Amino acid sequence: QVQLVESGGGLVQAGGSLRLSCAASGRTFRYIAIGWFRQAPGKEREFVVAISSSGGNTWYADSAKGRFTISRDNAKNTVYLQMSSLEPEDTAVYYCAAGPQGSVYDPLYHYWGQGTQVTVSS
Repeated sequence: QVQLVESGGGLVQAGGSLRLSCAASGRTFRYIAIGWFRQAPGKEREFVVAISSSGGNTWYADSAKGRFTISRDNAKNTVYLQMSSLEPEDTAVYYCAAGPQGSVYDPLYHYWGQGTQVTVSS
């Protein structure tokens, strides 16, 4: 069983930055991949970025490339999502999820956090 807790969301102006954190419980953290997804009001949940268990492989949605960076610290059981050049279109609830391998497909993730709100004002 893995429990995930996101933090770091908030209100930021367009062009600003935020760093989200996903803290995980359990001793299996170093063996699991973590993905970030987001859901805007009235829209379906969408993939943002993912990182493999070792951190050696990452996957980015086109909307995140060049602006977002994912990293992990297995000693702290935490994954970070550094977001820069934020746009109003990035406004959403951001969720982290854990699964056996990195993927852009949310059904492959078995555990989900409760989400953290990111609001970007224009």
